[in-house]
Amino acid sequence: MTVQVRLFASLSERLGRSDLQLPVTAGTTVGDIWQQVLGDMPAPANVLAAVNLDYVDFSAPVKDGDEVAFFPPVTGG
Repeated sequence: MTVQVRLFASLSERLGRSDLQLPVTAGTTVGDIWQQVLGDMPAPANVLAAVNLDYVDFSAPVKDGDEVAFFPPVTGG
């Protein structure tokens, strides 16, 4: 079972890539994926997560073929 993970802005800069395929098992959540991809980096309270373009919280389950995306807070002027 695999999911496509997409990272945006500072998250992709930190990891050095913006997308990857990640093997997962049944029962894997968005929070589990965050931990697998970004390790010890705690998820900031204002990071948004989406599964298949729908915003979800970190307890949302994923299934084979899902796209999981993480969006850090954006500032601008």
